[in-house]
Amino acid sequence: MATLYVTSSETFSGKSALCIGLGKRFQRDGLKVGYMKPVNTLAQSRAGAPYDADVEFAKQTFDLPEPVDILSPVAITPQQAEAILKGEDKTDYEARLLAACSQVCQDRDVTILEGGYSLREGYMVGLPSPYVASLLQAKAITVARYVERQAVDQILTAQKRLGDNLIGAVINAIPRQRMEFAQTVLKPFLEARGVTVFGCLPRERLLLAVSIGELVEGLDAQVLCCADRMDDLVEHLMVGAMTVDSALSYFRRRPNKAVITGGDRSDIHLAALETNTRCLILTGNLHPSPLILSRAEDAGVPILLARRDTLSTVEIAEQFFGRSRFQQDKKVERFCKILDEKFDFDALYRALELQPKK
Repeated sequence: MATLYVTSSETFSGKSALCIGLGKRFQRDGLKVGYMKPVNTLAQSRAGAPYDADVEFAKQTFDLPEPVDILSPVAITPQQAEAILKGEDKTDYEARLLAACSQVCQDRDVTILEGGYSLREGYMVGLPSPYVASLLQAKAITVARYVERQAVDQILTAQKRLGDNLIGAVINAIPRQRMEFAQTVLKPFLEARGVTVFGCLPRERLLLAVSIGELVEGLDAQVLCCADRMDDLVEHLMVGAMTVDSALSYFRRRPNKAVITGGDRSDIHLAALETNTRCLILTGNLHPSPLILSRAEDAGVPILLARRDTLSTVEIAEQFFGRSRFQQDKKVERFCKILDEKFDFDALYRALELQPKK
């Protein structure tokens, strides 16, 4: 039985995607897969209990029988964190983690452990990432998002902190024009320093995309039509601030987009609806005309009504791209295909001392 700990030095690096992608490949290769997020000190609270969307999605994806409190045994909500800081919480979190891990790993060929927001997480409860890796006898992979030379420092930092538990790294979200540099310069540099690079993965617009539902939530917007399309993915933002004469040619440049414009610009609304538009975001709390609502309904394009002005709406919406949830079937399918093409599974199996069963 193998235990694989997927870590990173920063948030939004691709840990959740890699956990899901590797797990699905393991299952496809005939292996019994377990999953656990050992430590999460930033857990949300829902109905008085810790909640983690990554854990819920993994449980569903891998069809895991264990309850969420076993899959996420050390999930610290804000209320629990305050109790820990005040000395009121005397829970033995290490014992809880060991018991949960024993249950999750039972009768599994490989168990995937998803790391938290960074390698610094967990000290509050005496369970920092390096200690967790050693405690659970896990072999670790670190994921670094490509930001020029920063990825190298992040990976070498993980090597220093995780020591012999680290078996390799993944460089993620590499721009197409920098892929050759990553493969011919960064990868050899890291491997010369003892870090196996299992994959250099390209940046994909689809994986950076945000769902319409996330935009609704983030903008606190009202959905005026097509509320059944909230799971559709938006890959681009475009602002409709031009004259109507140039609007059509402008909007045709980008597919799968959200168009942000004033609620009183019916001419821009119509032009956007003539192109590949995922949703219209109307600003200034100005309702569109009945004609626009009817056209949008016919085209299956949701209209979102935002209270803020156009500039403020754009600034908020832009923050979601690259930081949106991975829990969408289209993203999972695309990421798994990228792994098949770019990830060295043979090297990973050797490092984990595993053999595919199919």
